[in-house]
Amino acid sequence: MSDVPYLPPRVWSWNRDAGGKFANINRPTAGATHDKDLPCGRHPMQLYSLGTPNGVKVTVMLEELLALGHAGAEYDAWLIDINAGDQFGSGFVGINPNSKIPALLDTSVAPAVRVFESGSILVYLAEKFGAFLPESGQARAECLSWLFWQMGSTPYVGGGFGHFYAYAPEKWEYPINRFAMEVKRQLDVLDRNLATRRYISGDEYTVADMAIHPWYGGLVLANLYNSAEFLDVAWYRNLVRWATEIAARPAVQRGRRVNRTSGPEGERTRERHDAADIP
Repeated sequence: MSDVPYLPPRVWSWNRDAGGKFANINRPTAGATHDKDLPCGRHPMQLYSLGTPNGVKVTVMLEELLALGHAGAEYDAWLIDINAGDQFGSGFVGINPNSKIPALLDTSVAPAVRVFESGSILVYLAEKFGAFLPESGQARAECLSWLFWQMGSTPYVGGGFGHFYAYAPEKWEYPINRFAMEVKRQLDVLDRNLATRRYISGDEYTVADMAIHPWYGGLVLANLYNSAEFLDVAWYRNLVRWATEIAARPAVQRGRRVNRTSGPEGERTRERHDAADIP
C-alpha cells in the first residue's frame, strides 16, 4: 500500500483498471452493453438471479410459498453471471434498468409484470399470494420497517465491510475499522430486538426474516466473508439462536442452493426449472 495519501482530482474520471476483483463490471454508466435476450421457461415466475444473499431472499420466498401449497409460485431460476456481465445484456436491463440481481418476471398475468429490487420482489410475492406479510395495522408496519431497515443497512455490510475486508486489492485499516464498527452496531440492533421475540418482527415468520437472514444470519453462521471470528459474532446470542432456527427450515435450505455457483457441489443448483432439480 502506498504511503502517499490519495488526493482526489478536481474532476473525477473513470479508471477502467480500478476496482480490484470487480473491475471488469464496475462502470459509471447505466444501460445495456450488448444485445442478449433472456430465456423464458414454462412456470408462472421467471427469476433471473445469482445465489448471493440478495438472490437467496427471493428463492427462499418462492420455496416457502411452494411449501405452503401455492402452485402459482412455481418458478424457473435462470443464472445471471455478474462476473461475465450478464446483467448488462439488453434483456436483463429491460427487466431491471439498474442491472442488479435479482429480477423477476411474473408471466401469470398479461402483460407480464416486471419486478426488481429484492425487497420489492418480496412484497410483491407476499401480496400476490397473501402470505408472510401481515395485512394491516401495527404488525404490517413493524414487518415493513424491518424489511426496509435491511434494505438501508446492508450496503454497509456488503459494499462497505465485505468489500474492504474480503475483496479490495489491498487491506486498509480505516475502511475496515469503520465498516466493521457499523456492522457490529447493526448486529447489536438485531440481537437486542430478538431478545424479546422469536422472529424479527414478532411471533410470526415474515418477509423481514427472509430479507435479513441471508446477510446477517450468514454473518453469524460463518457463511459470509470468513469474518465470524473477526466480528466476534458468538457474542450476539439471540441473533445466533434466530439464525440457526431459520437455517433449519427446509424451504430455506432449498432456496440457498438455487443459482449458487460456489461451495460444495452437493449444496448448489446452478439453475432451477423443476422441484426435482433440488435433491
